[in-house]
Amino acid sequence: MPNNSLVQLIGIKVKMVTIVVLINILISLMLIYIARQVWRLQEKLENIADKLNSYERAIHAALHTAPENIYTGQQKIYDLRQKHQNLKLQIQQVRQILNIILLGRNIWQRYL
Repeated sequence: MPNNSLVQLIGIKVKMVTIVVLINILISLMLIYIARQVWRLQEKLENIADKLNSYERAIHAALHTAPENIYTGQQKIYDLRQKHQNLKLQIQQVRQILNIILLGRNIWQRYL
């Protein structure tokens, strides 16, 4: 009989070891799956970071001259306004000259 209980004890231990090994295999498979998902996520995040860096460089290249361009644009607008004012003054002077010429012509025609 003692031999029989020893066989039962060994059988129980084998079953327990088998269960522990199966549980470890399942845990290992789950961890491998999780590691794979983390790896994929890391690759996606690296791609996103690369794209964001690329966008940042492009935006910097486009905008780094913006303050100078804005200043230049403001200066050109100021210059155009000055020219516009001068042209308005010249137009007013030409109109005055034309009015004087017309007035002189009208006076000349009255006395002829």
